[in-house]
Amino acid sequence: MVELKTPAEIDQMRAVGRVVATALQRIRDKAAVGMRLTELDQVARSVLAEHGATSPFLGYQPSFAHSPFPAVICASVNDAALHGIPGRYKLADGDLVSIDFGATLDGWTGDSAISFTVGRPRPDDIRLIETAERALAAGIAEAVPGGRLGDVSAAIGAVARAAGYGLHTDFGGHGVGRTMHEPPSVPNNGRAGRGMRLEPGLVIAIEPWFMAGGEDSYYVDRDGWTLRSGDGSRAAHVEHTVAVTADGPRILTAL
Repeated sequence: MVELKTPAEIDQMRAVGRVVATALQRIRDKAAVGMRLTELDQVARSVLAEHGATSPFLGYQPSFAHSPFPAVICASVNDAALHGIPGRYKLADGDLVSIDFGATLDGWTGDSAISFTVGRPRPDDIRLIETAERALAAGIAEAVPGGRLGDVSAAIGAVARAAGYGLHTDFGGHGVGRTMHEPPSVPNNGRAGRGMRLEPGLVIAIEPWFMAGGEDSYYVDRDGWTLRSGDGSRAAHVEHTVAVTADGPRILTAL
């Protein structure tokens, strides 16, 4: 069942959204060639501690995973698209990094993701990231009262297709509130004018992830979590938690 939030509850979700945004910004600022992914996880843990927040990622075990997630961030590098476990890998010059992070504070949860490059960027990676960010903005722009959920999905898919990137609807956006994953599902492709009607108080995570090679296939790594592009091409993932309000979409995970 989809739960609509009151304006006061959305304000509370904005507070945890700032925690999420702060952590992601700090990770982006700290990330450098030679840094281990575990160190980026520690950066995020320090932000949680500073704000008295907890992690909805740590210990999370959905039906597809054979073990609980062991970290507070997902750190996916190069051909890894989603759910990368931050291990002892050291960032190398030119790496494309996607960081997904969530936080829970005073009973409310926020969820967001960013992609960026480390060291000397490849032009193709910059284009991929910018396209994913453009798709996120297009999806957010459709999150208005009276619209349909399919409008959000269609906007994201149109950007991917125009750029020739691969996308998959197995994993995508979702409702956010008391928990990290709530109804409804928000696929990254769909038909405009279809799906549930958007009402004020609906809070959703909108999260495009694209694969540069143009194929829509992926596989799950041996760790049981990391999703990698089927053709080995690089991937980018961006996300915001967004509230549908009478005044239009409100991004809750922006600084």
